[in-house]
Amino acid sequence: MVSADSNAQNDPEPEGFGSALIDEAARRDAALGDVDWAAVPDGAVRGTFDAPSGPLATLSMGTPGNPRVLLVPGATGSKEDFVLMLPELAAAGFFVLSYDIAGQYDSAAAGPENLSPPRAHYDYDLFTNDLIAMLDAEEGAAHIVGYSFAAIVAQLAFTRRPDKFRSLTLLSCPPEPGQCFRGVQRIGRFSVRASPRVGAALMIWGIRINVVHVPPNRIRFVKHRFRFTRRSSVRDIFGLMQHAPDLRAALAAASLPKFVAVGEHDLWPLALHRRFAQSIGARIAVYRGGHSPSETSPYQMSRDLIALYGSA
Repeated sequence: MVSADSNAQNDPEPEGFGSALIDEAARRDAALGDVDWAAVPDGAVRGTFDAPSGPLATLSMGTPGNPRVLLVPGATGSKEDFVLMLPELAAAGFFVLSYDIAGQYDSAAAGPENLSPPRAHYDYDLFTNDLIAMLDAEEGAAHIVGYSFAAIVAQLAFTRRPDKFRSLTLLSCPPEPGQCFRGVQRIGRFSVRASPRVGAALMIWGIRINVVHVPPNRIRFVKHRFRFTRRSSVRDIFGLMQHAPDLRAALAAASLPKFVAVGEHDLWPLALHRRFAQSIGARIAVYRGGHSPSETSPYQMSRDLIALYGSA
C-alpha cells in the first residue's frame, strides 16, 4: 500500500483560492474593528438541538430548506466564532447553522453522562455522533466546516457517513495524525510529556492571558465563555488530540470538494498544512492572521466557501 506521505510527494500542488487578492472581501476584512462577538446579526436565530450527548446550543441564519452549511467550532470555541460569516453565506442562498459542541459554552450541559449507557469521558464517538445526528436531522447532504479539533471530528463523520457531505472544509485543522501537538511551533516538543490535565490548563492559561494579542472585545468574550465551558471537556479534547486518527487515505480517495483554510501565523507551520492539503487532494487558502481565519478574515473565507460550494 502506498502511504499518504508518499502520495503527497508525487501529487501536484493543490489548487488554491484567491487568498492574496485585493478585492472587496479583503478590504472589508482589513477594515474590521473591535467586533462585539456577543452580538448576533439581524435575522439570526438562537435554538437548541437535542443531540445524543444532550442539548446543543445553535445559531442559524437563512431560509430552512435551502442548501445547508454546518459550521462547527472546536475546543474553547463557540458558534459565535462564525458570526460574521453567517450573513454572507445566508445571502448567497444557504441555510447556515453553527453550534457549540458538547461541554463548550452554551452546550456545557451536554456530556458523556447523558449517553446510554453513560460514560465517564468525552471521546471521539461522542462528538462524531452528535454531528451525524445533526446531519441526519434534515434530508440530503450538507456542506461541513470543521474548525481545529472539530476538523478531526468532521473527518471522522465523513468516513462514517459520506452520503451526508456535499463538501468538507478543514479550518485550522491539525495537519498531522497521532500526537498532533508535536508540530506546534515552540511548544510542540513539550506537549509529548504533558498530561491532558496539564495540557488543557496550559491552553486555557495561554488564551486567558491573551498571548496572541486579540482585541479587547474578543478577549472579553473569550473569558466570558470560560465561565460556562466544562474544564473536563477541554481536558478530554486535549487528550484526544494527542491521539488523532490518520484519515488521509480515506480523504484522498473521496471525490467531494475539499478545502483547507489556514492563517499565515497558525499554531502549526504552513509547510505542514500545505503537505496535508496535498496529501488529501484539497484546495488550500492562506489568510492573514493566526489560528482563527473565521474571525480575522471572515469575508474572504466566505467568498472562498461560496466558490467551493458552487463546484459541489
